[in-house]
Amino acid sequence: MEKDSEIKSNDLSADGERLKPAKKLKVAYEMPQKRRKAIKAAAKEHPRKMRPEWDRATGQEPHRFHRRRINPGCIRTIDFPLLDVTLGDKWPTPVTIIHGARPGPLVTITGGVHGDELTGPIASTYLTQPILCGEGRPLDPAKMAGTLRIVPVLNPPGYRTRDRYFPDGRDLNREFPGTAEGSTTRRVAHRIYKRILRKTNVLIDLHSAARGRTNLPQIRADLAHPESSRVAKAFGLEVILDSPGVKGSLRHLATSKGIASVVYEGGGANSLDADAIQHAVHGVLNVLRSLHVIPGQPERPAFRLLASGSRWIRSNEGGLIDLTVSSGSLVEAGQLLGRISDPQHPGGREDVISPCRGLVIGMRTNPFVHAGSPLMHILELERHFELVRRQTNDDGCLLLTGTSDSPPWRKEEEVDEIEISGTWEGGSVDGEWQLQEEPDG
Repeated sequence: MEKDSEIKSNDLSADGERLKPAKKLKVAYEMPQKRRKAIKAAAKEHPRKMRPEWDRATGQEPHRFHRRRINPGCIRTIDFPLLDVTLGDKWPTPVTIIHGARPGPLVTITGGVHGDELTGPIASTYLTQPILCGEGRPLDPAKMAGTLRIVPVLNPPGYRTRDRYFPDGRDLNREFPGTAEGSTTRRVAHRIYKRILRKTNVLIDLHSAARGRTNLPQIRADLAHPESSRVAKAFGLEVILDSPGVKGSLRHLATSKGIASVVYEGGGANSLDADAIQHAVHGVLNVLRSLHVIPGQPERPAFRLLASGSRWIRSNEGGLIDLTVSSGSLVEAGQLLGRISDPQHPGGREDVISPCRGLVIGMRTNPFVHAGSPLMHILELERHFELVRRQTNDDGCLLLTGTSDSPPWRKEEEVDEIEISGTWEGGSVDGEWQLQEEPDG
């Protein structure tokens, strides 16, 4: 029998009472029925395809990229110009190609679509370094099947100037598939689509939140696209946001072309978050294991939150916001989330109170607010709150897979899936932020 002294805080309710063991769930149906049916129908109509070209008995052919040849079992980095010009800056960006010794899928990892989002560039760079890449390492081309392309920075001029946009003021992630003629950004988008994306089987696009905010590590994917849904779940994170993606984005284009594609979000702009970087790297390796590109079993979380909607918390006053919770916090209805004060009006303050139980998946880092400014992004958890709370630390923040003491490997059928209902305000996952702030994704 377990001693009282050995009872963990996560086994107690908010009132200090012992919780009953949670019943085993397979799927908690909170997603809207219409969306759930669409996802199930898509999975049934599009089962996994047999890919004879990936038959390992056929042998591996050399991989060709930008008029270069990469032999099986080799690694090569090639400078790829984003503009095809003879005068001026071609904006070359390095593409590292790890070509496996056996046939398999072509997986593309991209970062730096927005020049001020650094999670993708640094995580992609770590994947190419000797600690992970080379003989005897996780990314050993002699033991790999298929091909991995790693492009740390898709927006070199923005990266150099720490700017989200291209020099012509446009957002690259709103211009795909682009055109061979037209604006500078549209030409770059077209070249990326034709030369990097078009023959890809799986795309993982690494992002962080836009300026003035931060995101809990999360995956975004169209769960009605079966191959994208499988990759999203293979990443190994607890939070998956079901969204088709913004029109003109790299992910939206890839999915429309039948390419399995997901976006990873973690951390904030112009900064590096060690946890967000770690989860990005681990997630990529999980996907590669699930595709049998590299040996080993992928890590799986104890549960997944499959969200089709969220709640945005906005300020009702202006001034400086002092938030009392952080990204990843579980919050109760009626809980104090922060206080707004205005140094120009001493003595006054506005308390920000949570309208619901839920998980904070994104929040403001810029303390200056106006009436109507978005403060935080919450996944509402009216049911199964206690199930999620069992995986929190002493500060009430969710312990994501890879940072907790959970088993490193689970069977797929052992993963609980909690489907969260709702709609995306503003028409997309970050629609509410886009209305007044820098857009995300």
